[in-house]
Amino acid sequence: MEYAFHFYNTLAETGLYMALARLLGPLEAPPVILCIGSDLAVGDSLGPVTGTMLREKRGDFCGFIYGTLKTPITAKEVRYMESFLRKTHPKSKIVAVDAAVGEASDVGLLKVTDGPLRPGSGANKRLGRVGDVSILGIVAPKSAFSYSLLGLTRLNMIYTMAGIAAGAISSLSFHPLSQEKCS
Repeated sequence: MEYAFHFYNTLAETGLYMALARLLGPLEAPPVILCIGSDLAVGDSLGPVTGTMLREKRGDFCGFIYGTLKTPITAKEVRYMESFLRKTHPKSKIVAVDAAVGEASDVGLLKVTDGPLRPGSGANKRLGRVGDVSILGIVAPKSAFSYSLLGLTRLNMIYTMAGIAAGAISSLSFHPLSQEKCS
């Protein structure tokens, strides 16, 4: 199942939240948000900007965040992250957030899919899959020069898309069955 919302759509955050809630189902543990990307290219920074925005909403969000502008999780680290996260947070569902390239008509879409994503595939990297649910932001058209196009992506688009994703994720509700504090 896949849902898509354009970042200009005023209801994108609500739609993204509803899609996430439907795909994640009831949560028995706080979710893990894995924000993948680098701050070296604007177009690849969707994940870290989203992670940073979630950190700033700490009081509103009950979950675990990996990948911020201060401590990015790049595609290279993903091969280790899947097993680390499954061991560290065995009952938590993982939401992976990353930038992607796609059809020119899809640029600006936030796509939510049921299942893992494969980071680096736009740059023809063969890396492992990660996540239970994925949020992909289509930031540039796919071409032979996709990686160089990521440097030409508008920061406003990344910032707006990250704000929508962070807002939707922070709205996810998790009510611990025990009295443990959420971290």
